[in-house]
Amino acid sequence: MTATIEPEVGKGRLRKEDERLITGRTRWTDNLTLPGLVHLAVLRSTVAHAKIVSIDTSAAKEMPGVLAVYTGDDLDPEGKIGMPCAWPVTPDMKSPRRPVLAQGTVNFAGEGVAVVVARSAGEAQDALAEIDVEYEDLPVVLGLENALAEGAPLVHEELGTNRNALWVFDSGEAGSGGNVEQAISDAEVVVKRRFRQQRLVPAFMEPRACMVDPTAAQLTMWSATQIPHILKTMSALTLGLPEHKVRVIAPDVGGGFGGKIAVLPEEIMCLLVAQKLGKPVKWTESRSETMVAAHHGRDQIQDLTIAANRDGTVTGLKVELLADMGAYLGLVGPGVPILGAFMFNAIYKIPAYHFACTNVFTNTTLTDAYRGAGRPEATFAIERMMDELAAELGMDPMELREKNWIKHEEFPYTTVSTLTYDSGNYEAATQKAMELFGYEALRQEQRERRERNDPVQLGIGISTFTEMCGLAPSRVLGSLDYGAGGWEHAAIRMLPTGKVEVITGASAHGQGHETAWSQIVADQLGVPFEDVEVLHGDTQSSHKGLDTYGSRSLAVGGIAVVKAAEKVIDKARKVAAHMMECSEDDLEFSGGKFTVKGTDRSTGIGDIALAVFAAHDLPEGVEPTLDSEAVYDPENFSFPHGTHLCATEVDTETGRVRIRSYVCVDDVGKVVNPIIVEGQMHGGLAQGIAQALYEEAVYDESGTLTSGTFADYLLPSAADLPSFTTDRTETPSTTNPLGVKGVGEAGTIASTPAVVNAVVDAVRHFGVNDIEMPLSPMRVWQAIRTGEKAAGGPGAEAGGGLGSIDAAHGGAQ
Repeated sequence: MTATIEPEVGKGRLRKEDERLITGRTRWTDNLTLPGLVHLAVLRSTVAHAKIVSIDTSAAKEMPGVLAVYTGDDLDPEGKIGMPCAWPVTPDMKSPRRPVLAQGTVNFAGEGVAVVVARSAGEAQDALAEIDVEYEDLPVVLGLENALAEGAPLVHEELGTNRNALWVFDSGEAGSGGNVEQAISDAEVVVKRRFRQQRLVPAFMEPRACMVDPTAAQLTMWSATQIPHILKTMSALTLGLPEHKVRVIAPDVGGGFGGKIAVLPEEIMCLLVAQKLGKPVKWTESRSETMVAAHHGRDQIQDLTIAANRDGTVTGLKVELLADMGAYLGLVGPGVPILGAFMFNAIYKIPAYHFACTNVFTNTTLTDAYRGAGRPEATFAIERMMDELAAELGMDPMELREKNWIKHEEFPYTTVSTLTYDSGNYEAATQKAMELFGYEALRQEQRERRERNDPVQLGIGISTFTEMCGLAPSRVLGSLDYGAGGWEHAAIRMLPTGKVEVITGASAHGQGHETAWSQIVADQLGVPFEDVEVLHGDTQSSHKGLDTYGSRSLAVGGIAVVKAAEKVIDKARKVAAHMMECSEDDLEFSGGKFTVKGTDRSTGIGDIALAVFAAHDLPEGVEPTLDSEAVYDPENFSFPHGTHLCATEVDTETGRVRIRSYVCVDDVGKVVNPIIVEGQMHGGLAQGIAQALYEEAVYDESGTLTSGTFADYLLPSAADLPSFTTDRTETPSTTNPLGVKGVGEAGTIASTPAVVNAVVDAVRHFGVNDIEMPLSPMRVWQAIRTGEKAAGGPGAEAGGGLGSIDAAHGGAQ
């Protein structure tokens, strides 16, 4: 066996999984089939809030191919099954039961009302049209402030309120900083702003799907999910099933972006129906179902007050949020804005901080995690506020940031929100970004354009950010009342031929785990990259794990792999010492070989694997296996950071925005595979820019989603996006042995405020200090003409983006 020579970690390898993915040779959940398979289709409510007077399924049952039609009362006659929420953020949080299918009332347009089971998917869909549902309309609750108004109708009468929870952090009370009200009172400058985080749809490429086989000793579910291990446990708890009789498989999954961190009603439906009929059942949603029924993201009103001295020193920050939960609670939905609470202070030394978030129910699709989950919302708000404060002070916005950020020599640094940042160098990333961007030259061009009243104005946007990644420390998650830990599991199997199988509890859906984990193990064990196989996404082979979200895979799951490899080496060392008749202390391990110090006597780990398998001559007490497993639970988060700079050209006569250049320099710690990092950055940038300029989920006054197709909900294509200039600095994390930090969400977090800051900067001299996202031509044009914010909100027409002309909108929620 040939030992590796060139280190694998840091090498830009093409992803080994791409061959099957991009050639169509993989099998997605909807491609799977089983003997006797039947298909399930869901009838969804067309109204946002109503009593269900009656459901007539008789005609549907007579349709060709139909085997059964079920309502909520058929599947759950006692009304005891409720979809799980794993994050009760406060002891008094209001938690309405979310039924598998609506029972008694419907609470959002898109909620399931009945299901048809038929021999083909087409026959099931046809039969849906024959179900007759009679509704009695109830008042529709839309808009966060409307929902909290005195006398407002209630989404859930039994709760007596539309307030889900109030979560508060205060640095004075926590002992981590001063009193923010005093800081505001004493400040020389106070700036207040309201920002709106519009509602977004994850819009993953592969629609949600699942298939359940009840015909064996186990119930086996295949699902296009990000969380097979969590899904297994929560499904068992929800239905009272013995967990060891449930197996969940996540085959190749076509994207998630947080939108597949869920235990779906449809998954529970499939389990129930499969058990009732004793047949395999499959459900695959249509794209229109995704838009109305899959959980949405963002949707906040953010009121911020920042206090400062005239020299630009920030002295206090007050944040008051309203966060829309939709009609029900998602798996982690209540906690999403709470994650943001720890990031509003960002990279800055803010001495006094107060955060309060009110979660609110409305008659809309529920919200939950979406790429970044709370951290993009926080970064957007603080980066917008830094620009607004700079404008108030007449300072360069970069100079203001430099004055307030944590210096590299001050790490580790405990922030006002109690997190301890282990490492970082904001100066280095910013300096490199400014050089690549040509910051001073662009500022000069901006001045010249303003002086000559150029109809196309130039704007420069800045976003300097950090992110709590490696969402894991179990003790921290426990202190926030999260319903699980954050550890991760890995196992390594050494095969007799020297080949290696790696089993990971992380579940890939585009991140490239099979490639990156192979690179890590190749370096750790000194085996060829090609000799490593990574197995994931099956709770039978990967018997424990906490899955993929929160940029945790590498910083937690990858380190579990390292720990398992270390155990393999420790076991192999005992055998190597026995084989070469030396002390274990006399052995060095490098490049896949154990060598007796000071000699040329050596043996490879592949030879040891074979000797262990044969077990003819093992040391006393040594079992015939090198297989090892490890569970890793870090003591702290990791904190990637970066500086993003955006130059936009704004046509003041039409409102059209063009991104002229975009530069980002990110520090994600030690890089395992630069090609994968680059891909993650590009994808994140696309989604962040899309929020700034394109995407918005809009409801009309009746609670109907008016942006329910890709004709109305605008997603950018590659042709709509600029070329990106990306680079990196490297400050290794001190919280894990690889020094890695995480990259999956960084681009999304930083890019949105960079773009919006650039557009506002371009038109600030017209009296504009904010434009609500997405920054459509009409909104930009309207802001220029009036010198005021152009806003959207409930009842606004769908639309937005560079190519649209949306109607003038009403006020914010």
